Amino acid sequence: MSVVDIQAVKTYLLDLQDRICATLSAVDGSPFREDSWTRGEGESLGGGGRTRVLEGGTVIEKGGVNFSHVTGARLPASATAHRPELAGRRFQALGVSLVIHPRNPYAPTSHANVRCFVAEADGEAPVWWFGGGFDLTPYYGFDEDCQHWHRVAAEACAPFGDAIYPRLKTWCDEYFFLKHRNEPRGIGGLFFDDWSEGGFDSAFAFMRSVGDGYLAAYEPILRRRKDTPWGEREREFQCIRRGRYVEFNLVWDRGTLFGLQTGGRTESILMSLPSEVSWRYDWHPEPGSAEARLHERYLQPRDWWPQIGLSATERLAARQAPAGGADARADGASA
Repeated sequence: MSVVDIQAVKTYLLDLQDRICATLSAVDGSPFREDSWTRGEGESLGGGGRTRVLEGGTVIEKGGVNFSHVTGARLPASATAHRPELAGRRFQALGVSLVIHPRNPYAPTSHANVRCFVAEADGEAPVWWFGGGFDLTPYYGFDEDCQHWHRVAAEACAPFGDAIYPRLKTWCDEYFFLKHRNEPRGIGGLFFDDWSEGGFDSAFAFMRSVGDGYLAAYEPILRRRKDTPWGEREREFQCIRRGRYVEFNLVWDRGTLFGLQTGGRTESILMSLPSEVSWRYDWHPEPGSAEARLHERYLQPRDWWPQIGLSATERLAARQAPAGGADARADGASA
């Protein structure tokens, strides 16, 4: 395929949203509420989307899975960090963005996003690219969960080259980092943007592989942890750590910035925020506790899954590859 097939991308994304919502509804036992929306005349963005939210569930305290396909007259700078020449072009963007906040503190929060951008100018060929990834934010760490998450991430990348997973893992570790706290948001996963490697067919196939990998990565972990006994102490820590999630989304996330710069739909932009969150002044976990172990062992970049087939030199080169890119989500929904 030598040209962008927007309809094929849209068909895939709508099906992905359906599959994710059906699976998570089955785990929780509650349905998602659907909110279909269309941009009105005179707004800076055209198009529309389909937002699905589950709140107050047995397993999922709050979760949102959003599809959008929007158009705009001027591509904002936040969408083109490495392509300044594209700023100001007409554009369309479509994607699925989701965040799941489980009720049980032993079940981690997950985020995933896959998206496609097309920028156009009169007399020039359209410029397209894909972006996305998925990452995991545990409150209480388990090695088997981290290994499973990164194994699925590596398997999603494997058909496209042995060097892809370590490269995108490093990119994810660097992007989901709270600079003002000097700590990672979670254990990472995959992150990519400005992706057009191999032409449209190959790039679209890679985006699908990442999108399809999310459920394979998250569902077993959610089912394994959702019934773990917990109490007030674990809930308090979960809410404190959720505060870090909110800080990242409102301070550092470029998807949030993209949504605000384009006049995006506020309900979709803030869909990712948890229902309950707390901040305590100068709070620190008790030394030697499970809460302290989260930071000591899990909130540190690690090779959770062996990069089979790569030499030490290749691994080092993958880690030193420039991260860059822009995390502008099609719907402006934050990470």
